[in-house]
Amino acid sequence: MIEVEITDEMLRLAWAKSIDMGKIKKSITEGDGNIAGFLGELVANKVLGGTIQNTMDYDIVLDDGTTIDVKTKRCTSAPMPYYECSVAAYNTVQKCDKYAFVRVEYVKTKYTRAWFLGTIDKHKYFEKSRKLYKGQKDGTNWFIVKSDCYNLKIEDLDENRTDENCSKQE
Repeated sequence: MIEVEITDEMLRLAWAKSIDMGKIKKSITEGDGNIAGFLGELVANKVLGGTIQNTMDYDIVLDDGTTIDVKTKRCTSAPMPYYECSVAAYNTVQKCDKYAFVRVEYVKTKYTRAWFLGTIDKHKYFEKSRKLYKGQKDGTNWFIVKSDCYNLKIEDLDENRTDENCSKQE
């Protein structure tokens, strides 16, 4: 995992994109997570070094043409390796090569830092993940699932990056 400071510039960009987007269809948080999602894209791009595209199928295109869809969760503390990454079941048709996962800390209405958790090939994600259904209580963390989804532990992601990789991007 790589910890990344959320800068004022990142917040400004995420806020502007969130306003432009408005409430997205099928949003689990009814648009409340838009800023966190855009911050996640900025964090992932800082680590991976590509071009942010924001299509329906992917968010970032790497220099080699690999397409990445970024999945972001808000949190209140640093993530642990056994915490889980999620992909909503309705998002399984996205045409991307890989997923990247980010956690964005949101405490007292402020975003201050984030963690790039790693990436994984889209098809490998679904082979390794477990499906959960809306209303089901997740036995690993007792969270009541808000929408059908597929979950995978952070420690089971591929290509986890180190802080050394991130510093090369700055």
